Amino acid sequence: MVKVEAVVLRERVEIVIDAVEEQTGHVGVTVVEAVGHGRQRGITHEYRGRVFESRFLPKALLTFVVDDHLAAAVAETVSDAARSGSDSGDGLVWTTPVAHVTHNRTGRPLEDAA
Repeated sequence: MVKVEAVVLRERVEIVIDAVEEQTGHVGVTVVEAVGHGRQRGITHEYRGRVFESRFLPKALLTFVVDDHLAAAVAETVSDAARSGSDSGDGLVWTTPVAHVTHNRTGRPLEDAA
């Protein structure tokens, strides 16, 4: 099993999940709201004549646990679907090997659980 994690813009979450389901057939994701910044270092905005800096931007952390043979396809699909066309700030996607995945409902390894 492989864990595919991605930090994406909040407004791209549904687009990414739908793309993964349609293009790879994998269903199941955990979504965690997050804040952070990369190269863009946050944003500056003006409100009522005052300038405010927001160092951290709203993001979402998506986690998919997939079979080994699906990992590359899921990671590529996430990367393509998360791309907004901006210069920066679209997030990252990475994979991590996972061992001993057990389904809570059955207590059996995930590969065997139905």
